[in-house]
Amino acid sequence: MLQRDYTTSQLDVLEAEAIHIMREVAAEFERPCLLFSGGKDSIVMLRLAEKAFWPAAIPFPLMHVDTGHNFKEVIEFRDRRSVELGARLIVASVQDSIDQGRVVEETGRRASRNRLQTTTLLDAIEEHEFDAVFGGARRDEEKARAKERVFSFRDDFGQWDPKNQRPELWSLYNARIRKGEHIRVFPLSNWTELDVWDYIRREGIEIPSIYFAHTRKVFERDGMLLPDSEVVQRGDDEPLFEAVVRYRTVGDMTCTGAVQSPAATVEEIIEEIAATRITERGATRADDRSSEAAMEDRKREGYF
Repeated sequence: MLQRDYTTSQLDVLEAEAIHIMREVAAEFERPCLLFSGGKDSIVMLRLAEKAFWPAAIPFPLMHVDTGHNFKEVIEFRDRRSVELGARLIVASVQDSIDQGRVVEETGRRASRNRLQTTTLLDAIEEHEFDAVFGGARRDEEKARAKERVFSFRDDFGQWDPKNQRPELWSLYNARIRKGEHIRVFPLSNWTELDVWDYIRREGIEIPSIYFAHTRKVFERDGMLLPDSEVVQRGDDEPLFEAVVRYRTVGDMTCTGAVQSPAATVEEIIEEIAATRITERGATRADDRSSEAAMEDRKREGYF
C-alpha cells in the first residue's frame, strides 16, 4: 500500500506563516508597502510576496530609504529586480532630507547617515499615507528586536512604545489604527539567518554578488573591515589592504563591515553560518555595537 509523508518542513512552516501575515495585511490595511533595500532579508520577503499573491501582481509598492552611501551592487540589484517584477519602487532619499534641512549630516571620521534614515522613513510614510510597512527584521538579530511583535504598533509620531503593543494570540493580529498611526509588520520574525539562507538555497533565489567571497580593498576599525570608499573617512592610522571578504548583511557603507570568508556559494555560506557563534549584526554592523538601552532608544524614535 502506498504510504504518503505528510510531515511539514521547518521552512514550509515559516513560509506559510509569512504568507498568512502578508495576506492578512493586504486584507486589513488600505495602503501597505514593503521595504526593499536589495538585501537578502528583503529579497526573501519579496519572494514570499510573489507567492502570497500569485498569479496576481504584488498589490503594494516597494520602498527603499536610500542613504546615498549604499553599495552599488545592491542598488543595481534593487532597481533591476523591481523592474523584472513590474513593481512600483519608491526611493526615499536621505540626501533630500539633508537638502531640505530636515536632518543635519554628521561630520568626522565616524560620520554616518544611518541614523538619519529615521526622519526620511517617517516623512515618506506620512507623504504616501502608508498604514502598514513590511520590514525584514528578525528576532534573532539582537535583543531590541527580540522583544518585537509581528504587528508592531507605531503612534502618530512613528514611535514605538512597549506599553502600547497588542497581544498576539496564535495567529490573530490586531490591525486597528487611527489616522496617522501605522503598523510595522515583520513576517520574518521567527526566522533565523540560517533559515533565510536555507530558503534562498531551496528557492534558487538570486542575490547580489556582494554576499559571496570577493577581493576588496578594506581597512580595519574596531575589529571590523570597512570598505575603501569616498564616503567612508579613513584615518592615517588605518592602512588599506586587500582581503577576500563577503558581506553577511548590507546597508550604509559607513557602518557595514565585511567578514573575511572564502564562501563563494550558497552551500558554503550555510556551512559557515551553521558554525559561527557571532550574530550577523554583531559581526558586521558598527551601529549595532551599542548597549541594549541605546538600541531601545533608537527603536522608540521609529528607527525600525
